[in-house]
Amino acid sequence: MTILKAGLHEIDLATPRVMGIVNVTSDSFYDGGHLDTGAAIAHAKRLIAEGATIIDVGGESTRPGATAVDERDELARVIPIVEALARESACISVDTMKPAVMRAALDAGASMINDVRALQAPGAIDVARASNAAVCLMHMQGEPRTMQHAPAYADVVSEVRAFLQRRAHACIDAGIARERIVVDPGFGFGKTLAHNLDLLRNLGDIAALGFPVLIGVSRKSMIGALTGRDVDARLAGSIATALSAAMRGARLLRVHDVRDTVDALSAWSTIERWPGSQDNRRIDQ
Repeated sequence: MTILKAGLHEIDLATPRVMGIVNVTSDSFYDGGHLDTGAAIAHAKRLIAEGATIIDVGGESTRPGATAVDERDELARVIPIVEALARESACISVDTMKPAVMRAALDAGASMINDVRALQAPGAIDVARASNAAVCLMHMQGEPRTMQHAPAYADVVSEVRAFLQRRAHACIDAGIARERIVVDPGFGFGKTLAHNLDLLRNLGDIAALGFPVLIGVSRKSMIGALTGRDVDARLAGSIATALSAAMRGARLLRVHDVRDTVDALSAWSTIERWPGSQDNRRIDQ
């Protein structure tokens, strides 16, 4: 049994869990615009009611071509939401690259740091070490503004795996407990469709590192490439890809559509656990 320790929360990852996305931005590629604090809090509570185990709150878009957000603006967007959700005892992740935002969010009640730079910014590991929060270390080639400009790898799976292993060990060496570490191969962050598919098909190699794997593919351009659908019509493709990742070892699924993903996981896990038809047992219809 795998238990993720995130602040006061201990999350059983024996079966995959869903992380709900709350974008407090105006320029995210999908489901942004929750700049009103009240609307963002209401959206987060709805995702919790739909089955999200963790709520991931972000005040700066990291989509390809995104522009940076001033630290003060990011703090103003994120902290009131973290405070409100912490009062409800929610497990909150803060999606940020900035150590000052990490520290403020943890002080406000966040239980996890989700960093696309894998705590490489000066001082980021120190912030995490001084807390009891979980950390998600993601792989990204390049910068958000330019990461999709001709990304290249000799062997994407081995390179991403080696990077995540180095960052996880850097955290452990700094005093962050292994039970607090999650890794994310970073689908769409400096990867072509072929790179993404190679990573997905070989996700077991990432899971073999021994850390829970988080994947974020919800409604991304890779889903559009696979289905030919615009972002508003990518739900089915997103769920199919999330289930494929779960079958290959992903334990946390970061999604926009919580209810539908939770239902799909519930059906899939029941089928996987069903003892078989040899004794003619079946689910009542």
